[in-house]
Order: sequence, then C-alpha cells, then structure tokens
Amino acid sequence: MEYRRLGSAGIKLSELSLGAWVTYGGQVGEEVATKCMSQAYDLGVNFYDNAEAYAHGNAEVVMGNVIKKLGWKREDIVVSSKVFWGGDGPNDEGLSRKHIYEACRRSLKRMQLEYFDLYFCHRPDPFTPIDETVRAMDDLIHQGKILYWGTSEWSGADIMRAYGFAKELGLNPPQMEQPQYNMMHRERVEKEYVPLYREIGLGTTTWSPLRSGLLSGKYAKGIPAGSRAALKGYEWLQRSVITPEALTVVGQLERVANEIGCTMAQLAIAWARRNENVSTVITGATTPEQVRENLGSLEFIPALSRQVMDEIDGILTNKPDFDIGD
Repeated sequence: MEYRRLGSAGIKLSELSLGAWVTYGGQVGEEVATKCMSQAYDLGVNFYDNAEAYAHGNAEVVMGNVIKKLGWKREDIVVSSKVFWGGDGPNDEGLSRKHIYEACRRSLKRMQLEYFDLYFCHRPDPFTPIDETVRAMDDLIHQGKILYWGTSEWSGADIMRAYGFAKELGLNPPQMEQPQYNMMHRERVEKEYVPLYREIGLGTTTWSPLRSGLLSGKYAKGIPAGSRAALKGYEWLQRSVITPEALTVVGQLERVANEIGCTMAQLAIAWARRNENVSTVITGATTPEQVRENLGSLEFIPALSRQVMDEIDGILTNKPDFDIGD
C-alpha cells in the first residue's frame, strides 16, 4: 500500500480507502462492517469515509462502533464525514453556519470521536454565501473539531471562490474535493480541476470507481438480488447508469481485464488510481472477500501501460480533449 499526500497538505492517505455510502447501516450491519473494516486495515487502509446523510446517520454509528470495538489508535487512522443533508427541519440542510456547527457536533457524537481529520461540504449550497461557509469551516478547525476541510461535487469556479476568500482573510482554505471519478465519468477530475491541482494544491478523494457497480461487470446478465440496483430507492441506477449502451462498453472492457489477468472491478479501480491527481480512491465492500479483491487491484497498475490505456480510451471514447499527463 502506498500512502499519498492529500494534494499540498502534509497528511497522507492510503491510495485505496473504504467508504460507508449505501453499505453501512443499509446493506450491511455492524458485524459485517467489522469484518470489512478489519480486513481493510490489515491490508494497509488508513482512510475511512462517511457522511451525516448515509443511512440517515446510522452509517456513522456503525463505523464509530467498529472503530471502538477494534481498538484502533486514533493516530493510525484518517476519518472523514460530510455535511449538507441532516434532516427535515428548516436549518437541517445546507451549509449555513448553524447547520455546519450542529451537524459536525452530531456526527462526532455518533462516531464517538473528538475530531474529524477531513470534513467535506457534501454539495454546494446556492442559498448560503460561500464566505459564511468558509468562516464556519475555519471556526471548526480552530475549535479542534476538524483538521482539514474540503468540498464534494463543487465546480472548480466555486472551489476557487472559496479558496480566494479564505486566503484574502487569512482563513483556512479548502484542501480537498471528493468528486465522482470512474471510466464513465471523468471530465471534472481530468479537465475542470487541472488548474486547481497546480495553483492551490487541491487533493482528491474520489468516489464510485465502479460506477455504482456497473464497472464490476455484475450487471451483465441482469440485476442480481441484493445488489445496489435492486435496493428500494435506487431504481435510478437502472434508468441512468445500467443502460444497454453502458453494458456493451463494459463487455468490451472485460476483454482488456482478461488480457491483463484481473477482474473487471480490479481494472476499473486500478484505472482510477493510476491518475496521479487522485490522492485516494474510495472503495465500498459488503464482504471481506470484496475488500481483498478491490485492494488486489493495486497489483495490476503496472500492467496499465500507455498502450493498454490507449486501448481503454478507444473503447470508452470519452477522453477529455487534452491530456493530464502520465
């Protein structure tokens, strides 16, 4: 396992990490989460990602219980959460100073932690001035509740606005962004954010390397029972992600995976990790076996030569119109 700096920050994250979206408190309970997190830790993972919105806060409860049960030293792990969707009240959503303060306090309580290493603004809030959000995040740092703050699915322009405001007033600026990044969704990471890597040292903790399971190849013959696409509330996956056109592309990519000797999921994760502007790739797992398979993708990164990457790009036909470098 390699440990990579979070952009220009001093903190280091394992190149692959483990997230709680959909799974913890939803698909799996505490017993399975314990096995998955323990397996990931044993294989070198030090970053564990969460959010107040995941399973309505229960994902944080599950992860916090597991961390306490396993007796991990706090200095050995990096833990994150995110703020935006916290409830149904008029001030339980968004990035106002009030919601940020209360959401962070509640998330820390659920996870039984004194502080978060990373804290993300889960989405942009068009109804709250960016300067209010920046000041609130800076306050949390000075209160010792978080160490670094960042954004998730923000535009490059909004990140730069937040950064510029923070630097002008001597506040802590956003350090990282958590965008979706996979073979089917790459424009923002590979093009829009390129100036931010260079100019402000932006780090990235990318999510959904398997495009919600599509790039695992498990949907080639339909929707398996118990899979994410079969869950209530995730019908949109079948409508917008698991399309006939996408399945055709995955079928062609599977031939590349077979040539290399890895699974389709391992190819997709290795491909995402190969981007040097990715600080860590957040993976998800519902079994310890899946954790091992995901982390096994690291073995195949050397096999992704320029020739193989060109072959993949020829199948995908969605490469941005300029290179990000090797």
